[in-house]
Amino acid sequence: MLETILQNVINALQWGSFYALIALGYTLVYGVLQLINFAHGDVFMVGAYIAFFVATFLLGIAGMPGWMALALTIPLTMILTSAVGVTLERIAYRPLRRKGANRLYVVITALMCGLILEHANLAVLGASRKAFPPLITETVYNVGGVTFTNLKLGVIFTAFAVFIFLHWVVTKTRVGMAMRAISYDKFAVPLMGIPMDQIIVVTFVLGSGFAGLAGLLFAMSYPVLEPYMGALIGWKAFIAAVVGGIGDIRGAFLGGFLLGAVEILVVAVFPSSYRDLFSFSVLLIILVFKPTGLFGIAKTTKI
Repeated sequence: MLETILQNVINALQWGSFYALIALGYTLVYGVLQLINFAHGDVFMVGAYIAFFVATFLLGIAGMPGWMALALTIPLTMILTSAVGVTLERIAYRPLRRKGANRLYVVITALMCGLILEHANLAVLGASRKAFPPLITETVYNVGGVTFTNLKLGVIFTAFAVFIFLHWVVTKTRVGMAMRAISYDKFAVPLMGIPMDQIIVVTFVLGSGFAGLAGLLFAMSYPVLEPYMGALIGWKAFIAAVVGGIGDIRGAFLGGFLLGAVEILVVAVFPSSYRDLFSFSVLLIILVFKPTGLFGIAKTTKI
């Protein structure tokens, strides 16, 4: 019994790591712009494909060993995926923001951007799935009957490292202070000399870069890529961010692991076809009793 529990805990930590990395991007953008970037799940998908092409080039054409290819694939994937996120902000979101468009139009635009990324991928690369090349030798460990791999440990460690880094950025740096200032009063921030557009770009760089990192780790763990791979996991990560308290980094991180734990628990007890039904039902119950999420704080609007 204890072995089974520990095995499920490790599996939940791995799944929760993917959700947490994506949810952090959602909550960063929302915390600064009050914008739900529904294209973020598809940015995760783009990151996985970017990692595929970079890794294939480094392994095949450049002839690098796997560990060296991985060491270069990680920063290149994050940089290129960040460029995708910044491009979306510059082309789609910034014009609407400057014109004072209603938030509903911005949300519709975000949904449209996600569909464009999906179908552009489908049109350019086709519907056939792609197999991600192995970059490292996967080693299986067995400790007390609990089985895990070096890749699974790497995914979990990376998620915690990203959370610690983002928490430091938001709470201890001038950029993080500017982010919090924009979320508090975006109209007064320009009067204080804070370059609002630059801070927003940094926000998209961080959020999209870590979505690309999540795409790389997911592709290494489950090496089959297809154009719609980011749709469902993106929605789940968004729900995890909402349950944790959208706009709060701690909430997004905890919400991702909570969703991963619920899914693994459901699969361990019920058929896998019930996973999404039970997962969303449990999260809905949490929101019924705590509508602001676990770490969310109700805000009042003065008229």
